[in-house]
Amino acid sequence: MQTLIHVLYMLASVLFIFGLKRMSKIKTSAQGNGMAALAMLIAIAATLMDLVSQGKIEWPFIIAGIVVGSAIGAWYALTVQMTQMPQMVGLFNGFGGLSSFLVGFSFFWENMIAHHGGETTAVALGADQAVTIALSIFVGGITFSGSLVAYAKLEGSILGKKVPDQPVLLPGRHVLNVALFLGAILVGWALAFLVQGSFVHFLTILVLSVIALAMGITLVIAIGGADMPVVISLLNSYSGIAASMTGFVIQNNLLIISGALVGSAGLILTNIMCKAMNRSLANVIFGGFGAVAATGGGKEGYTNVKSTGPEELAMILDAATKVIFVPGYGLAVAQAQHACRELGDMLEKKGVEVSYAIHPVAGRMPGHMNVLLAEANVPYDKLFEMDQINAEFKTTDVAIILGANDVVNPAALHDKNSPIYGMPILNVHEARTVVVVKRSLGAGFAGIRNELFDADNSLMFFSDAKKALTDVIEELKAV
Repeated sequence: MQTLIHVLYMLASVLFIFGLKRMSKIKTSAQGNGMAALAMLIAIAATLMDLVSQGKIEWPFIIAGIVVGSAIGAWYALTVQMTQMPQMVGLFNGFGGLSSFLVGFSFFWENMIAHHGGETTAVALGADQAVTIALSIFVGGITFSGSLVAYAKLEGSILGKKVPDQPVLLPGRHVLNVALFLGAILVGWALAFLVQGSFVHFLTILVLSVIALAMGITLVIAIGGADMPVVISLLNSYSGIAASMTGFVIQNNLLIISGALVGSAGLILTNIMCKAMNRSLANVIFGGFGAVAATGGGKEGYTNVKSTGPEELAMILDAATKVIFVPGYGLAVAQAQHACRELGDMLEKKGVEVSYAIHPVAGRMPGHMNVLLAEANVPYDKLFEMDQINAEFKTTDVAIILGANDVVNPAALHDKNSPIYGMPILNVHEARTVVVVKRSLGAGFAGIRNELFDADNSLMFFSDAKKALTDVIEELKAV
């Protein structure tokens, strides 16, 4: 039985690795997701077999967990909107961290508080398990509370209370975070090597839990909406690290491997996100970026704004031979992805070359725009990353910006006083005509004026993205 269990664990590990590999490409991502799902099913079956062989299984709780969890997952899968995917991913990260937190807590409760209260954790369980218990609780707690804050910022509210997506900068927040971190190290060390007695053990693990949960809140609450793609990716990494630590706690090799995969993949993606914004991870976490609008974004900041409407844009598109759509968060809010695809298809039937330019941090989570456009059945080979398509704008007749702001702001290229200076952008300003579909001249998440709105080759289309595209489609039909 144990040999079969180990073989199944190895098979699941291999499937996780190859599934992650296939998820790195859009065309094979669905296959990769299926392989990972199969790996998880095999892992669950092997774990249940292991528990049965040890006589440690409680079937009523197992069945109840499977039924309730599957029902909740199925309900969300059927009802959640694609525009709510960032919030959903945030919750996934949070509950992943919570599960690691609870496993570490319950393992400590069963093995120390209930049975070995008179010894230190290192003596009773070994130094490796003692340290990883503390890490599982600490990292898992940070991931859970931090993910809830990220969810609240993305959703705009939690439990009926409005939550701003701007950074909330607590007085002395850096000192507070350092104090919490040092306190976690001291309490974790005490939990592993110093304290004895069931009651003292309980108080110590409780203090460590409170520190972890508090630190998750204080870290993420100071991060603004513009940095949510990085935060989501980083919290995903945290959830993997917590899971890996939990694998050491319960001595499960598959959990160690899968957690390490998630943790490392999340860190790699986080690094990619930071490079896409030309900022360090420390600046994202501690900078409070977007807390104050540096130069504002109201009408008073512009002198050369030219407006357009559906009829004029339809005429411009009718004469175009090459068009690039640039989706942003405004497209997600308006749920305009289907209208965008419909307009793209209409233009292609007229012989227009149509592409979609994706900035790495467009939207509110990594790959947000890819997910939305995939839902609208936009062909994968029409989606281009920033590095692939930037050279194409010089030969583009019309670039249509759908709700993107900071990722197309030319100030990033030359204004050394701009907070986004040095951030790689989509060079939409190089197109012959730029049409910015936006509700107003308001600033983006960076809180700064967008030079693109004032450019000689730019036209502002003040409208909801979905309505704007729908109106243009109707005008094109009449051309």
